[in-house]
Amino acid sequence: MTQAASPARTVILTVDDDPGVSRAVARDLRRRYGEGHRIVRAESGDSALEALRELKLRGDQVAVILADYRMPQMNGIEFLEQALDVYPGARRVLLTAYADTNAAIDAINVIDLDHYLLKPWDPPEEKLYPVVDDLLDAWRASDYRPVGACKVVGHRWSARSSGVREFLARNQVPYRWYSSDTPEGQRLLSAAGQNGDRLPLVVTPDGTPLVEPEDPEIAAHVGLATTPTSEFYDLVVIGGGPAGLGAAVYGASEGLRTVLVERSATGGQAGQSSRIENYLGFPDGVSGGQLTDRARRQAAKFGAEILTAREVTGLEVTGASRTIRFSDGSAISAHAVILATGVSYRQLHAPGIAELTGCGVFYGSALTEAAACQGHDVYIVGGANSAGQAAMYLARGAKSVTILVRGSSLTASMSHYLIEQISDAPNISVRTGTVVDSAHGDGHLEQLTLRDVESGHTELVDAQWMFVFIGAAPLTDWLEGTVLRDARGFIVAGPDMTPDGQPPRGWELDRPPYHLETNVPGVFVAGDARAESAKRVASAVGEGAMAVMLVHRYLEQS
Repeated sequence: MTQAASPARTVILTVDDDPGVSRAVARDLRRRYGEGHRIVRAESGDSALEALRELKLRGDQVAVILADYRMPQMNGIEFLEQALDVYPGARRVLLTAYADTNAAIDAINVIDLDHYLLKPWDPPEEKLYPVVDDLLDAWRASDYRPVGACKVVGHRWSARSSGVREFLARNQVPYRWYSSDTPEGQRLLSAAGQNGDRLPLVVTPDGTPLVEPEDPEIAAHVGLATTPTSEFYDLVVIGGGPAGLGAAVYGASEGLRTVLVERSATGGQAGQSSRIENYLGFPDGVSGGQLTDRARRQAAKFGAEILTAREVTGLEVTGASRTIRFSDGSAISAHAVILATGVSYRQLHAPGIAELTGCGVFYGSALTEAAACQGHDVYIVGGANSAGQAAMYLARGAKSVTILVRGSSLTASMSHYLIEQISDAPNISVRTGTVVDSAHGDGHLEQLTLRDVESGHTELVDAQWMFVFIGAAPLTDWLEGTVLRDARGFIVAGPDMTPDGQPPRGWELDRPPYHLETNVPGVFVAGDARAESAKRVASAVGEGAMAVMLVHRYLEQS
């Protein structure tokens, strides 16, 4: 691999296994773009991916990637699909022969290909440069134009500092972390006129200091959309997990004016998963973050608005209108609503847990903390897939990972493939019939008291990290008095509301509720918040798509 020298310029990367073609395309690109861009070339998919990862670590921006289709080991489509995970905003071009045109056309759907070029591209002034010019213009106008990174100054054992880092990471906002007791952290605090008593400090890319900011304030300063562009939509989707994202993609792609409202970050619990290996189409697995980012970009491509850090507090029905109220008093309305609010991890009620949450005790994966677990003993509470996925991820660097399960085995709630992986991992152990009795620490987790469920015997163990996955509670309290829920708070819909064949109380239409429709006509539910749902990513996405189909049916008959 050879490359130009200037690290400050935006990168155009080209990969072709034929050295002559590789040099030719790099030569033509340098002739036109070398002054303002850095041209990087590689002669295999693997070496190109390595170059992209190095560029990512250095914080460089990649605007355009050109890849030859016919390469051994990894063809151009396979390479571009993997490159998409490293630089999702880069514009993608496939170099192909006339005989491979059909493959290039298929790639438009498979990897969202931006353009394909037939070889040879002579003269470049007519066949190459106009294409690259358009792609560079599109990249500059996109959300992936060069932006600076936020700086976060906080304390290692601060729950809010951890929360800010998690919020930024899950929303794909680049940031750099500085402990408040380091020289650079002290310099940033001093520059902001702070002495460190009020943390965290977030310094935005334009230099604005935010002291102890809440998520909506951060979102507004880092370019995340928080304000709707309209007062009325065809469809409001509440919740940005797999079900909500699926609904937003299908709603927007089918012509509905769609807005998705998310209180924290898109992805939901699935977005925090380090590895999902049983989702259709990803035989090698995919991280929740990667899957979420692709789905979010797909929804935005079709025109869906995505609002972040907006808390929904109420649903009102006024004639044919469905109004969503926010915590700040504002509201938006729509013809139809899809409730995809998902679930949150249940709280572990034991002495010391609440005081140490965010200070060594975390709910969910909290992947921003994974690096700090290197070489330490980690405890995971829970026996479902999310716990197993976190165990496998953290085991890469932790000294040991211990899974604590109340039941007698993992087989009741964890997929077989994960159980096998855990049994093969040398530094993962499973303690069945064991619960956390209490947590101890001065400002951060230091020890746990574990109790054997059958014998009642307790044991004190050293622990700095504990991640809790003990079931889910639906985020539906704000629907009290409007939407029918079961005793646990999950939303009841469709046939589940009419076991005796009679419509639910207050139902005024002359048809029964549709399959995913709640007791409020035009309000549907999808995903984990629905009573008796499958609690799997694939089923959530499917329900999101089905809900949109039912929205169309509702609108046609309204």
